[in-house]
Amino acid sequence: MDGQIWFLTRSLQLSSFQAYKLRVTHLYQLKQHSILVTVGQDEQGINPLVKVWNPDKRDSGNPLCTRIFPAIPGNKPTEVSCLSVHENLNFMAIGFTDGSVVLTKGDITRDRHSKTLTLHEGTCPITGLAFRQQSKVTHLFVATLEKVHCYTLSVKEYPKLELDTHGCALRCSALTDPSQDSQFIVAGDECVYLYQPDERGPCFAFDGHKLLAHWHRGYLLLLTRDTKSPNKSEFGSRETSPSEKQILTIYDLDNKFIAYSASFDDIIDVLAEWGSFYILTRDGKMFVLQEKDTQTKLEMLFKKNLFVMAINLAKSQHLDSDGLSEIFRQYGDHLYVKGDHDGAIQQYIRTIRKLEPSYVIRKFLDAQRIHNLTAYLQALHRQSLANADHTTLLLNCYTKLKDSSKLEEFIKSSESEVHFDVEIAIKVLRQAGYHSHAVFLAERHQHHKWYLKIQLEDLKNYQEALRYIGRLPFDQAESNMKRYGKTLMHHVPDGTTLLLKGLCTDYQPSRDAMERDSLDKGPAVAKKANSEEFISVFANNPRELRAFLEHMIEVEPFSSQGVYDTLLELRLQDWAHEQDSERKKVLQGAALSLLRSDNTVFDKALVLCQMHNFKEGVLYLYEKGKLYQQIMHYHMQNEEYGKVVEACKRYGDQEVCLWEQALGYFARKEEDCKAYISQVLEHIDQNNLMPPLLVVQTLAHNSTATLSVIKDYLINKLQRESQQIEDDERKIRQYREETAHLRAEIQELRSSAKIFQKTKCSMCNSPLELPSVHFLCNHSFHQHCFESYAESEAECPTCTPENRKVMDMLRAQDQKRDLHDHFTRQLRCSNDGFSVVADYFGRGVFNKLTLVTDPPGSKVGVGSLEADLQRDLLIHTKRNA
Repeated sequence: MDGQIWFLTRSLQLSSFQAYKLRVTHLYQLKQHSILVTVGQDEQGINPLVKVWNPDKRDSGNPLCTRIFPAIPGNKPTEVSCLSVHENLNFMAIGFTDGSVVLTKGDITRDRHSKTLTLHEGTCPITGLAFRQQSKVTHLFVATLEKVHCYTLSVKEYPKLELDTHGCALRCSALTDPSQDSQFIVAGDECVYLYQPDERGPCFAFDGHKLLAHWHRGYLLLLTRDTKSPNKSEFGSRETSPSEKQILTIYDLDNKFIAYSASFDDIIDVLAEWGSFYILTRDGKMFVLQEKDTQTKLEMLFKKNLFVMAINLAKSQHLDSDGLSEIFRQYGDHLYVKGDHDGAIQQYIRTIRKLEPSYVIRKFLDAQRIHNLTAYLQALHRQSLANADHTTLLLNCYTKLKDSSKLEEFIKSSESEVHFDVEIAIKVLRQAGYHSHAVFLAERHQHHKWYLKIQLEDLKNYQEALRYIGRLPFDQAESNMKRYGKTLMHHVPDGTTLLLKGLCTDYQPSRDAMERDSLDKGPAVAKKANSEEFISVFANNPRELRAFLEHMIEVEPFSSQGVYDTLLELRLQDWAHEQDSERKKVLQGAALSLLRSDNTVFDKALVLCQMHNFKEGVLYLYEKGKLYQQIMHYHMQNEEYGKVVEACKRYGDQEVCLWEQALGYFARKEEDCKAYISQVLEHIDQNNLMPPLLVVQTLAHNSTATLSVIKDYLINKLQRESQQIEDDERKIRQYREETAHLRAEIQELRSSAKIFQKTKCSMCNSPLELPSVHFLCNHSFHQHCFESYAESEAECPTCTPENRKVMDMLRAQDQKRDLHDHFTRQLRCSNDGFSVVADYFGRGVFNKLTLVTDPPGSKVGVGSLEADLQRDLLIHTKRNA
């Protein structure tokens, strides 16, 4: 009443300053600015003054007063009933007891930048004012004793809307915070109403005569008059009195419970600051109501089993998910103990992601609670938190309940809603006997292995399995045919063969019409499997295997050798078992055509032909591999004498030893083979393939071969040898005569003078003139011709080329005298060993003699030396042959 304003710090330190001379009637402290707006009197009478203070700035130790102006609506002095200031400092509203409202627009801290106008006029006193800011729209709520109005200040004309015909007493209105959508609270005697700018909102039936309404941090504080006389001591009074009491009640509207309620004696006002309520009473006392922390509140609610309220409280306090999950768990445990299993499972579902699923599952493993367990497991799968065990348990629950509809709903959910391990589900369904469901799941999620396993092993639906494989991409179709090909071939041979033909040539997955239309837009890349890898599939189906292989070599001529080898084996088997001669001839030609295609492996084909005694194939392969001796041996084993001679004639040029082998073969036969021996001897004689002595020794083993068989051979051989001897003797005489003539010339040159009678130059063929040069070889030259053409002064230019050839030959012979390896190799390879030895004798290889003294007591006769030499020569000749 003395015009002072008091400041109270958080540490309860008081300070004051003189704001008015007489008294202060209204205070308004802005929340976002250090601005204080007051209404008071400096003079007697009705002269209210509005002052705007800035506590951060000082004037002589007191807060700076930035503005003073009278609060008078029009020209008629009136008492101020209420005051409100907008947080942006651009609006201030003053309500009067005569029912008028004055609005100051502009900067309220300065006179020059603001203007004042009368916004509202009426006959009923103004009891409450509140500004509401929503985005860029500003509203002003006006409450009187009888009505509630709302003005839109962001529109130029300030349109007014009457919200209700019920008003409130002074100080019985407030504005909620943005969490409650900034609604205007009007506390009547019967109800508390909440208003939006355009309509009335919810109401709460809080009975009693309201003295004060206040809003702070989600709490609604109401002060009501208590007309009852309490029988016990109440909070805030020092003694029990039957007089009227004031009931202070704090409501949590969000969670719908009373946070605090107590009676007091004569409360002046309630202030909210620093998270607490400060209650001022007329006897000069101040009470502080401090809000309990959230955990303490929750524990109190838990003790009273008020879990729903605890959940709402936790949500309003923005408790983290771990804290909420713990409340849900406790609530679920409470309901479980009470026997409300349905309600408990709903709370446990809300703990998913925080509570270990095994904690819940163990509680509901009883068969009577299986439907609750099913609900929990379904929720676990919907949140994609189920593991393989959870999926198995859920499907077992479905099967135990025989709930086919739920089971189908679970497995037939859209692919985006699948929250379980599909493979585990397929295993469980298969084990439980739900094969159709398992097949559906496998096909839908493209678990090809399981689809085929169930179709083939459980449902025995081989045709459907084959159709399914034909729809798969190449790689998967190939791998599954390798895995299940034998089973399918056993039950569906024709279809399986057809699919394999396509898989190994130009595979295209079979699709329905819609799929083909969608895929026609892009070219498909054809792939081919290795046909050789599928031969084992036809192990017990030779007819289908033959059709498959013939198709492969027809479509793919360059198929692998294994394909040709297998087909050759099949054709040889058919040839071996065929009784009809005409058909056998056709099969023989087919087998030979494969051999001639050069696509078979030589060794395998030879073994197959030998196993099936396929003579034509064996001989063809021998000839192809140049195994001429094997051809001979084959005919020899079959005693085909004519074929033996024919083989010698055909391949004797490539391997001359065939004739020697043929002679030895016929020589060992006790049958009369004279005709064949004669043919062989004739060829041996013509080509000088064997020494006569070796021929005689070879035929000596045959008891049927008489001298008449080799008579012609020996006569011809001796005649040729005699002719050769005569030719050699003639050459010897010729060489002796030439040698004697040369020696005579040499002697003459050494002992007699040489008369040079040449008249022409041997180089230019011109008459000789002195000076000239003469040589003993009877060549003469002009000196200038000799000097021009001669390479050496000691050699005749004409004879030099020939002399060099002779000298080169002599040097070559000298170099080769010690080439024993070369001599041995030539001796081994030559057809006539005697000529090689004679050639080396002529070169002088054996001119160097080394005498080896015989060991004491050993005597070697001439006959034995000749026998050894003859044996060595025969051996060399035989090796050469």
